[in-house]
Amino acid sequence: MKLQKSLIALALAGLSVVSLSAQAHKPWLLPSSTEVEVGRDGTAWVTVDAAISEGLFDIDHQPLKLDGIDITGPGGIKVAPENVNNGKLRNTFDLKLPKAGTYKISLVSQSVFGSYKDKEGNVKRFRGTEESLAKDVPADATEVKLSRTDSRLETFVSTGEVSTDVLKPTGKGLELVPVTHPTELRAGEKATWRFLLDGKPAANQGVSLIPGGVKYRGTLGEIRKTTDANGELTLVLPAAGAYMVSSSWPAAAPQVQGQPPQMPPRRATYSAVLEILPE
Repeated sequence: MKLQKSLIALALAGLSVVSLSAQAHKPWLLPSSTEVEVGRDGTAWVTVDAAISEGLFDIDHQPLKLDGIDITGPGGIKVAPENVNNGKLRNTFDLKLPKAGTYKISLVSQSVFGSYKDKEGNVKRFRGTEESLAKDVPADATEVKLSRTDSRLETFVSTGEVSTDVLKPTGKGLELVPVTHPTELRAGEKATWRFLLDGKPAANQGVSLIPGGVKYRGTLGEIRKTTDANGELTLVLPAAGAYMVSSSWPAAAPQVQGQPPQMPPRRATYSAVLEILPE
């Protein structure tokens, strides 16, 4: 029952920036460093933690499944995770960076969930994929309500130098196009980010920036911004540390007391773990 409630919380987390920034369970990919030095043996390695937690970057709930993880490096090279460890509260893997430049680590998913009435008139709820839809919803179902979600979770690391080819958008779902390079963020400096929805500027899009370590501060420490007509926002970067930037589309409809949140026909969510370096 506890796991089921957690999954429901995850599904609803994409409804609004408010829900993403509340103390709901959040999935994350946290690299040991975003600026990776080459070792004495001439190779560069980074370790990535993957988990779902209530406290951001706290290991307090369950591991994040790594099925479908995509790691792209400079020049479009594909890199496979190594030394994958599946733990009780988190998963980890090592990543060898064979070329100088910037790498993007992504988990992208498309899901379908909703409800229907069976032939006895009972309301049934489900969550699956486009491929499983025919199995999830019987042919004789009535009052079928569907909501499709495109989710993207990312982080970035660089070694030797930075590159920009992995920052090109795919044109699908909600995406961050970092005008300021994501591994060159320093406290006190300005950063500009552009958000796109299906390749077009995501205007008036709410964005949340949350630092890890809330259990040591006692406050969330969230920064909220809204994009302009070009889908861009600029902010002065706060103190050094690991942060999650997140956004979701569309904004949530007002909730009616005593009823579950209304699910739009389509939702798109984006989250990325970024490291802000000292001045």
